[in-house]
Parts: sequence; C-alpha cells; structure tokens
Amino acid sequence: MITNSVLLQAPANDWSGIIMIVALVAIFYFFMIRPQQKRQKEIKKFRDGLKTGDNIITAGGIHGKIRNVNDTTFQIEIAEGVKILIDKGSVYPSAADAAQAAGETKN
Repeated sequence: MITNSVLLQAPANDWSGIIMIVALVAIFYFFMIRPQQKRQKEIKKFRDGLKTGDNIITAGGIHGKIRNVNDTTFQIEIAEGVKILIDKGSVYPSAADAAQAAGETKN
C-alpha cells in the first residue's frame, strides 16, 4: 500500500515544479524584460525625433548642437566651427528631456 500511495503522489509534485518554472518565467518577463523593451522604444523614439538645431548631450558627456542628421549618425557642433560626427546610439535623453517628453504625452 505504501508503494501505491507514493506512486500516486509523484505526478502532483511534477506539476508543482512546472507551475513554479512558469511562474518564474512570467515574473522575469513582466518585471525585467518588458520594462527594458519599453525603455528601448522610448529611447529610439527620442533619437528619431531629433532634428537639426536640437541641443544634445552624448553618452560621453559632450554637449553640442545637431547640424546634420544621417541614417545612423549625427554631425554636431561642439564649439564655433568645430564639428564632429557621432553615432545615433551614443545619444540618450537627459532627465530634463525625459520629463519634458512625459509632460507632452500627458497633455
């Protein structure tokens, strides 16, 4: 009899393990993966919205004004007559830009 009851309980333990794994995957998705994807979309939207004449700060801390926009690069002027070419991926919204963009979307 003891052998039969042990065999009957084994499948229930298998299901609880599977349910725990599914729960962990769901937690990782909703608390880590999904917010990161949302943040990346916002950064991409910010970069696509930049145009000639906008002031920016690069990831390296260089302040400048956009003079030319290409597919993957910006030409920025960092001082009068000094222009550099930077990758679009090195421009992130500052805290002030993010707050302003959030205020514009709420209106």
